Amino acid sequence: MANLITQLNNYRLTTAEIIYHLPDHPQLLQSYIWQEYDLSPQFPELYKFLEFWTRTLDGKLHSVMVASKEIITPGDLRFYDAEITIQ
Repeated sequence: MANLITQLNNYRLTTAEIIYHLPDHPQLLQSYIWQEYDLSPQFPELYKFLEFWTRTLDGKLHSVMVASKEIITPGDLRFYDAEITIQ
């Protein structure tokens, strides 16, 4: 129920792929997937996590790719080339 209320308050499911340098081998890159409900386009939850990362973890950030999608949307109206008759 909490997720539904969150979504109704304009939060969207946000996924971020975080690419970072391995601390022991900085020439190598590693990928981490982060997913949470967040407000688009400001992404306050993602920014909190990235601040935590830079403050606490050793792996230096290389890049962050973000995707965000509304979960609850109005239905799509589509017309099809078929007709069904129910008797």
